Amino acid sequence: MQVSVIVIGDELLLGQVIDTNSGDIARHIAPYGWEVNDVQTVGDDAVEISRAIDRAFRLSDVVLTTGGLGPTKDDITKGVLRDYFGGELVEDASVLENVRDIVSRRGFSLNKLTAAQAIVPTSCRVIQNRVGTAPVMWFEKDGKILVAMPGVPFETREMFQSEVFPQLRDRYDSDIDIEHAVLMVTDYTESALAEKIASWEDALPPYFHLAYLPKPGLIRLRIDGAHADKAFIKSEVNRASEELKEMLGDAVIADDDLSPAEILLAECRRRGLLLATAESCTGGNIAHELTLVPGSSDVFVGSVVAYSNEVKTGLLGVSKKTLADCGAVSVEVVREMAEGALAVTGAQISIATSGIAGPGGGSEDKPVGTVCISVAVSSACGLTVCEAERHYFPGNRGRVIDASTTRGLIRGIKLLRRLDADV
Repeated sequence: MQVSVIVIGDELLLGQVIDTNSGDIARHIAPYGWEVNDVQTVGDDAVEISRAIDRAFRLSDVVLTTGGLGPTKDDITKGVLRDYFGGELVEDASVLENVRDIVSRRGFSLNKLTAAQAIVPTSCRVIQNRVGTAPVMWFEKDGKILVAMPGVPFETREMFQSEVFPQLRDRYDSDIDIEHAVLMVTDYTESALAEKIASWEDALPPYFHLAYLPKPGLIRLRIDGAHADKAFIKSEVNRASEELKEMLGDAVIADDDLSPAEILLAECRRRGLLLATAESCTGGNIAHELTLVPGSSDVFVGSVVAYSNEVKTGLLGVSKKTLADCGAVSVEVVREMAEGALAVTGAQISIATSGIAGPGGGSEDKPVGTVCISVAVSSACGLTVCEAERHYFPGNRGRVIDASTTRGLIRGIKLLRRLDADV
C-alpha cells in the first residue's frame, strides 16, 4: 500500500521548522509493507493545500496531512478540508470535553481559541487526540481516505502509531506477510559494507529487500521479506540474517533494532556492572543517550561533564602535569578521566571523551574533529583495564558530538565482550 503525505505550514517553507513527521510515518509503516510514495510541503494557503490534496489522491488511496490544525488564524487546514469534502463546521461535544481535559491537566484555563479546536467538519470522523488539543480528522471520498493530523511531532507520532495506522491496516488488509530482521553494524563505512556483501546481496531472491540506514559510526542493516507464505518468509529472513552475521562477525553488535545505548546498558546489566561517564566535548550527550532508555537507572549512576581543565583536575583527579605535557585532547588525559569517573562514582565501567568539536579551536596537530575516547573497566579484584584511542570525525559540531557519542558507547560494548572472551 502506497501513502502520500502533505506537510502544511509556512514555517516549513521558511525553514523555521524542519519536517520530521513524514520521516516518522515512513519509518513506521515500512516494516508492514507500506511505503510513502510522495511527500509535499505547502504553506498555509487554501489554494495550494487543495492542489496538494488533488495531486496526492491521483497518486494514492491514502493521504496523510500534518499541520495547520492549531487555534490561530494562520491555521486554515480545517476550513480547507471542510470546503474540499463538504459539510459544515460544528462544535463536537466529545472533542470539547477532551480539549477541556487536556488543558486542565496542563494547569491552564480554557480560552475561546483553544475551545474552538472542538469545531470540526461534519464530513469527518473524529479520532480524539489524547496528547493534544487538535483532533485527528478522518475523511473519505470516492473510496479514498485522507487523515488530517496535528503538526506537533510527538502528537503526530503518538496518534499515528497508536490509532491512525492500526485503523488503516484494518481497512486495507493484505494477504502478503512482511518479515524483517535488523543487524546493527559498526567498523564499516556504507560503501565498504556494500562492497563486503556485494556478491551475497546480488544473489538475493526477488522477495527480499536490503536497506542500508547509516548514521555516524553505525549502520542499521535491514532485511525485509515479503511472501504469501508466512512460515516460509520468516524462515528465509532468519536464514539471511544468520548468513550476514557469519560474514560480518564482530562488526555486528546486535541482531535487533537497538541503539548503542540500549546494547551497552544490557551488557552492563547482564554482568551486574554500574556505568558512569566523564565527558568534555560531548557535553553530557552520552549520558543523555543512556538516560533516554527506560530503566537505565539500574545501571547508569551518573556523569561528570568536565568541560574545563579545572573540573578535570578537581573532580576527576586528572594530573595537571598530564594536561600540561599532553594537552586536554589526548589519550593520556581521557584515560585519567575514565579512571577518575570510576573512583568518584563507584561505577565499574566508565566512558570518557575529550575533543575539538569546532568550529574553532583546532590546530595542525589536532584539527577540528579530533576526539579522544577512553573506556575503563574495574574488576572485582581491584584491577582496572583502561583503553583509549584518538579519532578524527569530520563534519559540523553536532555531527562530531554525535559520532563521538556513538563511538564511545560502541567502545564500551566491545571492551566488555572482549574481556568476556579473554576469561
